This record gives sequence, structure tokens and C-alpha cells, in this order.
Amino acid sequence: MDAATQARCVARARIMKALAHHCRLFMLEELAQGERCVFELASMVGSDVSTVSKHLTVLKTAGIVSDQKRGNKVFYRLRTPCVLKVFDCINETMQELS
Repeated sequence: MDAATQARCVARARIMKALAHHCRLFMLEELAQGERCVFELASMVGSDVSTVSKHLTVLKTAGIVSDQKRGNKVFYRLRTPCVLKVFDCINETMQELS
């Protein structure tokens, strides 16, 4: 494997790892409906704000979401909505397995 191929695969793996948690997948589904603040997402997930913030940082570092601070609240939105296409593929795979 050459260096460019390895770098591409490493970058893809980083994004896949960011998606590899059920709470983060749920948050992406919610963000597909529009931006949400951390407090809203924490309430929806049923987790504390600190944990949800950590999940969102993982998604932000991977380039999947972006944030904007407004007053004392931080709002998140999907930066790359195309990532939701992965859900279609996963759903199709799940149907094939059942």
C-alpha cells in the first residue's frame, strides 16, 4: 500500500470510528432535522451535557458536524449531510441479514 492510499484509508477509518456509537448515530438523525443545542440533544439522548458534548466533539473532529456559540449555548448542525447516506446502506444490509 502506498502512502497516499494509506493516508486515505486512515482518514476514512477516523470517520467510521466517529460514527461507531449508537448515541452519535441518534444525534446525527436529530441533526438531520435541523440544528440543535447541546442541552436539547442531552435531553433527547437521556445523558448529561458533558457526555453529549464529548460525543459532539468526536463528530466535529471528524468533520461531520459544526458548531456555533450563541450566548451561553452551543448549537450543532450537520456539516456533511451526505454522511446520512451511510444509514441507507446500513439499513439495506440489516434487511439482507434478516
